[in-house]
Amino acid sequence: MFSFNKIYRLSQRLRLLFIGTAALIVTASLFFTNRLTRQLATEEHKKMEIWAGAMRQVILAGENTDINFLSEIISGNTTIPVIMTDENDNLISSLNVNEPASKTNDYYRREIERLKKKNSHIEVRIDNTLQHIYYDDSLLLKQLRYFPYIQLGVIFIFLLIAYLAFSGTKKAEQNQVWVGLSKETAHQLGTPISSLLAWLDLLRIRNDDKLLTEMEKDVNRLKIIAERFSKIGSAPDLQLVKLNETITNAVQYISHRSSQKVIITCHFQTSDNDLIRMNVPLFEWVIENLCKNAIDAMNGNGKIDIFVQKKSNEYIVDVKDTGKGIEKNKFKAVFSTGYTTKPRGWGLGLSLAKRIIEEYHKGKIFVKQSEIDKGTTFRILMKA
Repeated sequence: MFSFNKIYRLSQRLRLLFIGTAALIVTASLFFTNRLTRQLATEEHKKMEIWAGAMRQVILAGENTDINFLSEIISGNTTIPVIMTDENDNLISSLNVNEPASKTNDYYRREIERLKKKNSHIEVRIDNTLQHIYYDDSLLLKQLRYFPYIQLGVIFIFLLIAYLAFSGTKKAEQNQVWVGLSKETAHQLGTPISSLLAWLDLLRIRNDDKLLTEMEKDVNRLKIIAERFSKIGSAPDLQLVKLNETITNAVQYISHRSSQKVIITCHFQTSDNDLIRMNVPLFEWVIENLCKNAIDAMNGNGKIDIFVQKKSNEYIVDVKDTGKGIEKNKFKAVFSTGYTTKPRGWGLGLSLAKRIIEEYHKGKIFVKQSEIDKGTTFRILMKA
């Protein structure tokens, strides 16, 4: 059978493949962009050496020297900013520099210091004097340097939008599946429950009290199950109830139907009269699911401790078992629809628990702590 667990693993692999492909594209893009940037920077440096040489020849040229060719080289630089200074870094001239309207001396002083640190300058000796030619990257080279970061930002935004769209679609589909499954289950349970109620009336006539009592318990249990499923997909009715009593009832039901080798103990640090707004059938369902999972994890032999306490404006319920534990990288995955470690599991229990606590009761449920072969603690947070 192609189980939900296989579907979950396949979706995880596809997600990793998608992330890996995106990372490969980004890495390749960065590599080639940086390579192109280095090549362009080298070309600009060579160009500036030729330009500096042409400037030197123009300055030293005599009256009969043809400087037309040299002038073409000098005037050909229309993109690279250049600042010429004497040996004391006093400004002589500049080219392709967008200087401010005021405080130009301060501006050039800062630019010269910046280009010094960048090591973007050429020394030119003319007779006995030394001049410095400071040059900056062209606008094209600057844009190319920033391009990878802009590209990364665009890719990140695209991936984020794609992920949100995918998650939203997936969640909507899951909601439809949950609602359809729950309503159909409640509908299917309705017919046998009605039939069992009729049989109970018949048995009352025959006065079989012992059989009646046991059957009535199971019928009531079926009614509770049908009620739980019918509430999935619609806003549940939240009422003020006693928290300790609700947890105790859920634990008693599980205890009577589990092995005697499983010991379930409640540790209440709250008052028996503490009230909390919740839907009892759904919340009991969560406690039962957590206990059932714990019993399976312990192979029917171990201890479950349930700690209940109140801190500030919330109640804390910890369900701790002595089972086989959960790997840390699976803490979130265990709540995903279809995730299960059982050969015949459907992976719905913890997903339902998360939906009930977080969507219907506006609380939180998560794996607080887990150690392999030592046990796991699930924590539930509910607003007081």
